[in-house]
Amino acid sequence: MGLDYAAVEKEVCKKMTAETIVSMIRILVFPGALFLFTLAFFYEWVDRKFFARLQNRYGPLHTGPHGILQPIADFFKLLSKEDITPHASDKLVFILAPIFYFALPLTTLFVIPILSQTSLISFEGDLIFVIFAFTLIIITVFLAGWSSINRFSTIGSMRAAVQMLGYEIPMGLVMVGPAIAAGSLSISRIVEWQSLNFWLILLQPLGFAVFTVCLLAELQFVPFDIPEAETEIVAGWRTEFSGRKLALLRLGRDLELVLASALITSLYLGGSQQFWLIPPIVIFLVKTTFAVMLLSLLRAVFARFRIDQMLSGMWKYLLPLAALQIILIQLGLGG
Repeated sequence: MGLDYAAVEKEVCKKMTAETIVSMIRILVFPGALFLFTLAFFYEWVDRKFFARLQNRYGPLHTGPHGILQPIADFFKLLSKEDITPHASDKLVFILAPIFYFALPLTTLFVIPILSQTSLISFEGDLIFVIFAFTLIIITVFLAGWSSINRFSTIGSMRAAVQMLGYEIPMGLVMVGPAIAAGSLSISRIVEWQSLNFWLILLQPLGFAVFTVCLLAELQFVPFDIPEAETEIVAGWRTEFSGRKLALLRLGRDLELVLASALITSLYLGGSQQFWLIPPIVIFLVKTTFAVMLLSLLRAVFARFRIDQMLSGMWKYLLPLAALQIILIQLGLGG
């Protein structure tokens, strides 16, 4: 009895079509781009609201319940504003920089486990990809400011590049710490290892502290908002950006905040592992919200450093502490 090849081919096509639709929904809707955009706006609201309360202010208040829709309103308001490209700027770089600044953290978030211990895109070595993406983000910042041909933007871009030299090596070292403990350079494997053992914040508290400080510098949050210091250089590297370009830069910053909080969660707080009957997505949201509030708290209690103070502190203190964490892990005291 012969096979009905036409029927088999039809069934295979149906199965492939269904899998393609599911994959597209996961990438574009949940837990993909649309979910990440929503999360970015929500965490901007959490950051602004919590930061305001720490300063005895109200923060966003009128747009939506307790001002929760204010970040979305700000984004669409910027989209409607005039988009100006300076005549003397390097127009190609000036136009592409906001797109790359938005796309880099969005793409990197696809390797973070959100719904389970496995991310949308998982491979051995994705942690190295994240470190590389952070470097590309700062290079994009430098190119954005430098292409503006504005004295304030140029100073801000130079500060961003110099600041990167201070924090990037300590951050890279402490990000490798969880990988050594788990025996893998995959973020999903690191989360899985923590689900079977202990949260790495308990085994590597020094690495957690160094990583959190470095993330403040990566996000250009106080006390490391040196590249965009309003009281010194207007808006720093973002001075000349307006309209749609500034909207993309703002959304890119919010996505980078989501990425930073997700990395804290995945590398040190056990990731989105299921706890009793609580779904992994709820665990992920609770932990990342805690991470956002922690970063906001640190913003509120420190004043801005000078660039020389920042570099001196990173090289004199954070780098030796990061190296000490690696030594402790090799001695079996950190994982």
